[in-house]
Amino acid sequence: MKITLLGTGDAVGTPKIGCSCPACMDAHAGGKSRRMRFSVLVESSYGRILIDTSPDLRWQFLKKGISHIDGVIWTHPHYDHYAGFGDFHRIQSGVKVYGLTTTLDYILNYLFFMKPVRHDLNFYAPFELIGLEMMLVEVSHPPLEETAGVIITDGKSKLVITGDTARDIPEKTLEFMMEPDLLIADAIIPPVGKISKHMNSQEAMELASHLGAKKTVLTHLSHMFPPHDEAVKKWPLGYDGLEFEF
Repeated sequence: MKITLLGTGDAVGTPKIGCSCPACMDAHAGGKSRRMRFSVLVESSYGRILIDTSPDLRWQFLKKGISHIDGVIWTHPHYDHYAGFGDFHRIQSGVKVYGLTTTLDYILNYLFFMKPVRHDLNFYAPFELIGLEMMLVEVSHPPLEETAGVIITDGKSKLVITGDTARDIPEKTLEFMMEPDLLIADAIIPPVGKISKHMNSQEAMELASHLGAKKTVLTHLSHMFPPHDEAVKKWPLGYDGLEFEF
């Protein structure tokens, strides 16, 4: 199992339009603070899938040399997690898409013209894709009523992607998330404040400790962090293109 962070930014990405903060200036200069919006690529010997489809998907595919995907899992219907699906236009038809019914209803009302093959899922119900066992689990991303994290296993290693979430994750979900080999955790800002629908980096690291994560990487990052090379001395921030293999 191979995991690639195609995009590690929040909804606006870094650099933010019109901003000259240190992180944005580092991004303009080509540093690792340059962050496209959130997408995760998961690969096995049987194929590759995407967790969410960033508005920057076209550039992520070109940079990675991807021209075909075996499925897409959507965690929730916010534009920075699905809008790039339109980049499959004239590239690939009949893409298999997976998600909660409420998520698919919302997204496909906009992307119906892409004619994807729909697969409705329920929380805590295992399913298989590309030879891997997967499960959507409930997290907390108000004001949405339903938002999913994703758990993926290959029989030996366990990947947990929190998805966009606040720290008050349901206890049932925490039980399923325990002891991941890799935790990819939402951490939109450093611990200078709280945001009701996301974790900050301190909350994300507290979650990692609670779960007993063997390795943790923070993602969905805003420009409010210091430049990447400075910030990574304090927090295990991800960056675009970062790969993990199990």
